[in-house]
Amino acid sequence: MQIKPGDSISINNLFEELNKAHDYIYNTTLFISVEVTPVLIGPFDFDINVVVKERWYIFPIPAFQLADRSFNEWFVKYKGSLNRVSYGLRFYHFNISGRNDRLSLAVINGFTRNISLLYKAPYTNPALSDGVTFGSGFLQTREIPYKTDDKNNLVYFKNEDFVKNEWYVTGAYSLRRAIKKKQTFSITFRHVNVDDSLISQYYDPGYFNSNSPSQNFIELSYTLQFIDVDNILYPLKGYSTLFSLTKRGLQFKGNINSFTFRTAYNKYFSYNYKWYSSIRLLGQVELPFKQPYYNQRALGYLNDYVRGDEYFAIDGVAFGLAKFDLKKQFFHFNIPTFLKSNTYNKLPFTLYAKAFLDGGYVFSQKEFDSRLNNCLLYSGGVGIDIITLYDFKLSIEYSFNQLKQKGLFLHN
Repeated sequence: MQIKPGDSISINNLFEELNKAHDYIYNTTLFISVEVTPVLIGPFDFDINVVVKERWYIFPIPAFQLADRSFNEWFVKYKGSLNRVSYGLRFYHFNISGRNDRLSLAVINGFTRNISLLYKAPYTNPALSDGVTFGSGFLQTREIPYKTDDKNNLVYFKNEDFVKNEWYVTGAYSLRRAIKKKQTFSITFRHVNVDDSLISQYYDPGYFNSNSPSQNFIELSYTLQFIDVDNILYPLKGYSTLFSLTKRGLQFKGNINSFTFRTAYNKYFSYNYKWYSSIRLLGQVELPFKQPYYNQRALGYLNDYVRGDEYFAIDGVAFGLAKFDLKKQFFHFNIPTFLKSNTYNKLPFTLYAKAFLDGGYVFSQKEFDSRLNNCLLYSGGVGIDIITLYDFKLSIEYSFNQLKQKGLFLHN
């Protein structure tokens, strides 16, 4: 909390300060509900009463993992083939020692193999300002993209065995001198080995920009974040910014060496009658511009995509992305769980109807050019966000893009 014993607060600012305290406590992600109320104990003095309901922290979760970049790509392009599914177990403990420290373990088999372990302790000192992260993992996959065709479809290399093996170790140190500001310094060592045939003249000799199918490299990164939102997992009010620098490899050119700048700004607006809007801006530049295919990742990967272009991989060394949303909460209800628990006796659901517009641009060198590189990308559509316990979100979106294509997409 930003409020300390002995503070003086103007009665005009009391409601705002209590709301901030609520948001800061909730954004620890330790609780499913938080109530912060003043209790008068004198004409000029009051206590603050905080009531929380703790989340459940231990989750052994069966894993069902798709090999493709999105649910739609797997379901539409590959007809929902179970041969492209990985399965196993993910184990999470979100509060091992009571200091919000987290442990995650994954054991996955099938189309890909993944064994990974990660421990994150955000608070390691009495001032709650310093934190550390440690992790390692081993990954194998049966196919890897080695080029993107002129219509922005990934072209895969595969054979009967695993064609890519990778292991890594990582560590990070975080510094949080204020509630809204956080800095993170991290270092990762990676070993990547691909099938010899992949880097032949027949496939892609420029995949690594090297004649060797094995690569060992270090990634160094620095990230600065400012976060001041009401709900860190599904913001409706406030703003957040991010700036990061990542150095891959210790040289300045050749092989897979790169220097990446990434910045983001998100602004969330709250209006009367449960109307909301947001503007999200993201940009990234990778230097030098001459990069191997291994480093050519722009839009269409993870959360960096123009809605409506989910089927496309748009590679490049620099990109910009803008997203605008207008939404309204139109339904909220609870479903009884019949559990004998004051915390989990009901399952909440909140539904938001939304309209959205996206715009983007990806710069790539001429040898990597395709129909969606080096041109304006835009899309629009409507959708529904469904929010439930633990701020799990399912987005159902109907969108159209600059190619006059349209479709229904799912995201979570």
